[in-house]
Amino acid sequence: MRHAHGHRKLNRTHEHREAMFANMAASLIKHEQITTTLPKAKELRPVVERLVTLAKKGGLANRRIVMSRMGDETQAKKLFDVIAPRYKERQGGYLRIMKAGFRYGDNAPVAVIEFVDRDVDAKGQDSGPVLEDAE
Repeated sequence: MRHAHGHRKLNRTHEHREAMFANMAASLIKHEQITTTLPKAKELRPVVERLVTLAKKGGLANRRIVMSRMGDETQAKKLFDVIAPRYKERQGGYLRIMKAGFRYGDNAPVAVIEFVDRDVDAKGQDSGPVLEDAE
């Protein structure tokens, strides 16, 4: 019986999918809006919503679970300190997926996935280290 095996494989191995969703989740938390293909966006939504729910509960154990699933310490900190308090009263449904047409090269359906009450200023903002030009 194939009960509860309903996720898309996206033509990738299990390890590749896990790494891809961890990176996409970190990017989504960093920018609060990303553009990707529609199937990837639909598979990413439950991954990130579970992370937000863990962050809302708080605690060291949940922080370690989020770190193991996402692997980005700065984005995990932002998830717990900024995003989780924002959705304290909301009972799920933290993300929105909007269709955005088709990609030019291969005609793949493209979608924008974003947080529902997102910070518009977070998009395009780089929170990484600033590198100086060596002259």
